[in-house]
Amino acid sequence: MSQVLDDLVALLTLEPIEENLFRGRSQDLGFRQLFGGQVLGQSLSAASQTVEDERHVHSLHGYFLRPGDAALPVVYQVDRVRDGGSFSTRRVTAIQKGQPIFTCSASFQYDEKGFEHQTQMPQVVGPENLPSELELAKQNADLIPEQIREKILCPKPIEFRPVTAIDPYNPAPTEAVKYVWFRADGSLPDVAALHKYLMAYASDFNLLTTALQPHGKSVFQKDMQIASLDHSLWFHGDLRADDWLLYAMDSPWAGNSRGFSRGSVYNRAGQLVASVCQEGLIRHRKDWV
Repeated sequence: MSQVLDDLVALLTLEPIEENLFRGRSQDLGFRQLFGGQVLGQSLSAASQTVEDERHVHSLHGYFLRPGDAALPVVYQVDRVRDGGSFSTRRVTAIQKGQPIFTCSASFQYDEKGFEHQTQMPQVVGPENLPSELELAKQNADLIPEQIREKILCPKPIEFRPVTAIDPYNPAPTEAVKYVWFRADGSLPDVAALHKYLMAYASDFNLLTTALQPHGKSVFQKDMQIASLDHSLWFHGDLRADDWLLYAMDSPWAGNSRGFSRGSVYNRAGQLVASVCQEGLIRHRKDWV
């Protein structure tokens, strides 16, 4: 693994500090607040450590309650809501400064045979010859705000390759559809739960900004206040976060200063391995200009 990927795996591993209580370090990605994907991945890690290995997470539903501080660790309190014959339910509260910043419920299930169907993977070009988001950012380094330039241009543990690149520095209105290939930048251990933690972490990138595309707006514009409000994630089976995954996203609605986006994640074989939905704040703040 690369050093930045090794650091991310360590970030998602968590430190047990008491029964049902865990502590996670934080990372500063240059955003106004703690990155939501970190809290998603760490919450899932905390919940998974209280469930027997034979039960695998199949859904997570969470709400972002307060902005997190990237300079402080996060404590995760797990409530063992129920262990039934087939399913286990956990409630997780992420805490900073004595206040909850995020809460979620996660459900786990034994593997079981049943009916199967799925939507087909969109026909898009493969990732091999596409430039990464980091390469695209380096081509426009002088346009990145100086205070976050170093964070944007540093090595990344997850490599993203947009199928259709959107210019975030000079955005123009376009269809609310986005396709992005992504994978961990290095090989990972054969630990199924770890690959799902990383999937949860990566699922918060690119999704909400899909709702900005019809309006010609970008996260880099000073008059935009953007924050995740909630996040739901369904796992449809095992996946490899260190092999290419296609994130197919669209935003069917925006209104009342909120945007709703959804995503489907496919592996290279065309299997639908996860589904995602998110609503977020997309407030136009003319007073910030």
